[in-house]
Amino acid sequence: QVQLVESGGGLVQAGGSLRLSCAASGRTFSSYTMGWFRQAPGKEREFVAAINWSGRSTFYADSVRGRFTISRDNAKNTVYLQMNSLKPEDTAVYYCAAAGTSALVVRARDYDYWGQGTQVTVSS
Repeated sequence: QVQLVESGGGLVQAGGSLRLSCAASGRTFSSYTMGWFRQAPGKEREFVAAINWSGRSTFYADSVRGRFTISRDNAKNTVYLQMNSLKPEDTAVYYCAAAGTSALVVRARDYDYWGQGTQVTVSS
């Protein structure tokens, strides 16, 4: 069992930056692929980024590649999402998720555990 708690969301102007954190409980955090998803009002939840257990492999959605960076610190049981050059269309609730696989998975249904989400609002 893994429990995930996101933090770091807030209101930022377009072009600004935010860093989201996701703290995980459980001794097996380092064995999970971790991902970030987001959901805007009236839209489906969409994949943002994923990182494998070691942190050496990452994958990003086209919409955020080059602007967002996912990383993890297994000693702290924490995964991060550094978001730069934010745009109004990045406004959404951002969710952290854990998948019990070594693969970099992008489908929400492949993730086993989810956090409660943190709101990110980017003003124009």
